[in-house]
Order: sequence, then C-alpha cells, then structure tokens
Amino acid sequence: MKQRGPGGDRPLSRRSGPGEGTGHRSGPSLAKPKIDKSNAKDQALDSIIAADKREALKLAPVSRETEERLDRYIALLREWQAKTNLVAPSTLPHLWTRHIADSLQLLDLAPDAKRWADLGSGGGFPGVVLACAMAGTPGASVHLVERIAKKAAFLREAIRVTTSPGVVHLAEIGDNVDRITGPVDCVTARALAPLHQLIGFAEPLMRQGAKALFLKGQDVEAELTEAAKYWNIQPQLHRSRTGDGWIVELTSVERRG
Repeated sequence: MKQRGPGGDRPLSRRSGPGEGTGHRSGPSLAKPKIDKSNAKDQALDSIIAADKREALKLAPVSRETEERLDRYIALLREWQAKTNLVAPSTLPHLWTRHIADSLQLLDLAPDAKRWADLGSGGGFPGVVLACAMAGTPGASVHLVERIAKKAAFLREAIRVTTSPGVVHLAEIGDNVDRITGPVDCVTARALAPLHQLIGFAEPLMRQGAKALFLKGQDVEAELTEAAKYWNIQPQLHRSRTGDGWIVELTSVERRG
C-alpha cells in the first residue's frame, strides 16, 4: 500500500519528474503502521464474550465469588483452546450462555445435592462450573471423569486455578464406580453419549442413591424411545433455559429383561 501525504494523493517517496509541478518536495517514506490483527481479533472476541456473560448471568445469577472463579476458568479455557480442542470453536463467542449458564441451571434441579459425578467432563461442562458454584458449600465435591489425558490435565488445572472442590479421574467412563469413593447425590453428563448408554454408565451410582440429570438436545424424544427398549424409566423433562435443549431427570432405573 502506498503512503499518502497529509494533504494530497501523491506518494511521499516519489520525486517530481519533468513536466510536473516544482512546488512539491520529496520527503522520507513514512513507516507503514503495523497492525496486530490477532490482537484486534482477540479484543473483538473479548467484547462479544463480555456481552454474552451479562446475558448468561441474567439467566443464572451467581455470587461475586463464583463469578470471579468462573472468570478464571474461562480465561484458562481460552488459553488452552489454542492447543487442545475443549469446545467447538463456533461456540467461543457464547461461552457464557452456551456452556456456563447451561451448566449452572442444574443446581436448581438438585438444590440439596453436594456430591456430584460428571461423566465425560471434557472441557469442564458441567463439572467444573458446578465445582466453582459450590466452592463455598461445606462438604461439596465434584468428581470429574475423563478418559482423554490432555483434557484431564486441563480439568486438574481448572480446579486448581479456581480453588474449587473437584477431583479428576483419568479413566474410561464405564470405570467410574471403581474410581469414585463415597456417596454421590447427583450424576450428570453433557454431550457424551446416547441416553441409553448414559443410563448404563450412571446406573451403578444411581443404585447407590444418586439422581441423574442429563443435558440433551432437541432429539430427546427419540433418545427416550430408544432408551425405553433397554431400561424401565420414568423420566421428567425440563426445558433448558439456554436454548432448545432439555434436561432429563431420572431418580431410578431398572434394566429390562
């Protein structure tokens, strides 16, 4: 791109040639300003995320202490996202509504639950979010079960930087019973597996008294129909506050046949 002078359209580095006006003096070329496009892009995303955060906290209000923990968690997630795919890149502008508020809404469905198990925690939804929200609750704990080592490492760091009551288990999801010690009040999962498989993973914990809350999408009816082929269930459905999804609540299950 040619540099232009403050009062005209002629390049500053060009000298007057024969037949051209003699009143123009040549001057030194101006240095082309450097624009950090990456930084500009990050700043734009920061602004979008800040607006999304305000909307999310209207849907799921939290204390100032919890908000600060969630801020640290989101900052860490964005840092790790550059090298480890923790969430779908398309959802980054809506981290707070799509992921944070979506996770926080579970607390209203199990207000007395202190001990949670999150199966297939991945990027920490809903497990790390629940741990952040319950950091000031005596006796609270969240077991995060994850089979991918990189994601388990992220979860451990997220629990550390947010000083939240979480325990990370690097294990296959079906091995969660052997890893989790003590009673569990509520077991949850998000974007992990079809409902009939989730019930199979959760059934040992539910047999010990845990309630299940599974975050599901628009096709929940089809998943319930399929699950009924394998399990006797009496589900209660709750519409998600943050989109078109549903939360499937189960208090007991029994395998068919």
